Amino acid sequence: MTNILARFFKEPPIKPEIQDKATVDKMYKHWSIRIFLSCYVAYIVAHFCRKNIAVALPFIGQDLGYTNTQLGILGSSLYMTYGIGKFINGIIADRSNVRTFLPTAMIISAIANLCFAYSAVFITPGHVSFFGLPSATVLLWVLTFFWGANGWFQSMIFPPIAKALSYWLSKSERATKWSIWSTSHQLGVFSTVMISGILIGHFGWKTAFGIEAVLVTITGLFLYWSLRDRPQSLGLPDVDVYKNEPIEKAEESKKAKMSYFEMFRKYIVCNKILWLLSIAYAFVYVIRFGTEDWFVKYLMEYKGDTLAIATAKLSSLAVVGSIGAIAAGWFSDRSKSGSRIPINIAFFIGLGVCLFLFHINTIDAFDYVLAALIGAFTAGPQLLLGGVCALEATSKEVASAALGFAGMFGYVGAVLSASGTGFMIDTFQKHFNNGWLGAVIFWISSAIIGIMMCLVIMAYSSAQKRKLQVQTVETSDEKETVKQ
Repeated sequence: MTNILARFFKEPPIKPEIQDKATVDKMYKHWSIRIFLSCYVAYIVAHFCRKNIAVALPFIGQDLGYTNTQLGILGSSLYMTYGIGKFINGIIADRSNVRTFLPTAMIISAIANLCFAYSAVFITPGHVSFFGLPSATVLLWVLTFFWGANGWFQSMIFPPIAKALSYWLSKSERATKWSIWSTSHQLGVFSTVMISGILIGHFGWKTAFGIEAVLVTITGLFLYWSLRDRPQSLGLPDVDVYKNEPIEKAEESKKAKMSYFEMFRKYIVCNKILWLLSIAYAFVYVIRFGTEDWFVKYLMEYKGDTLAIATAKLSSLAVVGSIGAIAAGWFSDRSKSGSRIPINIAFFIGLGVCLFLFHINTIDAFDYVLAALIGAFTAGPQLLLGGVCALEATSKEVASAALGFAGMFGYVGAVLSASGTGFMIDTFQKHFNNGWLGAVIFWISSAIIGIMMCLVIMAYSSAQKRKLQVQTVETSDEKETVKQ
C-alpha cells in the first residue's frame, strides 16, 4: 500500500528536451495558461471547505450553545494543523507530482467537511453523558478534531500550487502574475461567503459544509485532468531559460551540486530574511482571520445587521481585497529602491486606520467602503510578505517549503487570532460591557506590531547591503594588491 501511494505521488521524471522551437512555443503557451488557470480555480474552490465556517460560526454557537471562547478554540484547530501542515507538506510537495498531490488534498478535505457537519447529527447537546462528560463537551471536541483534520488536508493545497507557479512563471513576470493569482483568495472568500449565506439562510448551517464539499470533490477530479507537474516533465526547458531571463550561473552551478536538504538548510533554516518576513507575516494573519472569521458575528451582534447585510459587507471586504493585492504587486514592482517593505508599511498604516474608523462608524453605507479598504490593505502584505518577498528570498527548488515555512508562521498568527479574538471579546464584555472593542484593539495592535517588524527587516537588509559593499571593496583592493 505504501509503495502504491509513493508511486502515485512521486514527482514525474524529466523528459528529453524537445528541440523543435515551434513545438516548444506552442506547448509553453498552452500549458502555462492551463496550469495558471487550474491553480487559480483550485484555490478559489478550496475556500468552500475552509471559509464556510466564517458564516456558520454564529449559527453553530446558537444551535449548540457554545461561548465565543469555545468557538475560538474550535476555529483555531484548523489553523494549528494548517500552519504545521503547510510547512511539512511544502517539503513533501517540492518532490511530489502536482497533478496527483493537489486533487487528492481537495477531495480528502471535502470528506473532512462532511464528517464535521454530520457528527452534530449523531451527537446532540443535552443532558446525555459520554463516559461522564456532557454530550455538548464531547461534540465540541469531535468537531474540533474533524476541523483540525480538515486544516491538515487544506494545508496540502497551497504547496503544490506554489511549486507549479514557481516553475511555470519566469522571474520578470512572477510578481505581477502572482499578484493576479492571489486574487483567487479574495474571490474564494467572496464566493464561499455568498454561497454559505444562501445555504444557511434556507437550509441550516450543516448544508454549508455538505453541499460545498460536493463542489470541492468535483473540482478535485477536474484538476487531475487539467494539471501537470514541472515544464521539464513535459520535455520543455526551464522557464527562465526559455524566456531568456538573466540567470546567476555561479549560483545555479552551486545548486546543481547540492542535495535538496542542503538547499533546504541554506535557503530556509539559515535564511534570516525569511525568518523576519515570516514573523511579520504572522501579524498579517492575526488581522486577516480576525476580520474574515469574526466579521459576520461582529456585525450581527455589535451593529445589529441581519445575516444578509453582514455577509454582503464581508463580501465587499473579500472582493476589493483582490484589488489591494494587485496594487501592492504593481507598486512594489515599480519601487525605485527595489524594496517591497515600504509598501507593506504603508498598507499596515492604512489597515490600522480603517479598522479604527470601521468600529466608530455609524453610517451603514460607509461600512461597505471601510470593509472593502480593510480587505485591500490586508491583501497587500499577505501577498508580499508571505508570497513574493519570501519567494525572492529563497530558491525555486525549495519554493514550496519556503512559502510553507512563512505560511506556518502565518497560521501561528491565525491560531492567535481565533483564540485571542474570542478571549478578548469575552474579557472586555465581562469587564467593560463592550466585548467587540477588545477584538478591534487586538487587531489594530497587530497592525502596529507588523509595522515595527517591517522596520526591523528594512534595518537588517540595509546592514547586510553595507556589509556586502565593504566586502566587495576589500576583495577588489586585495586583487589590485596582488596584481601590483
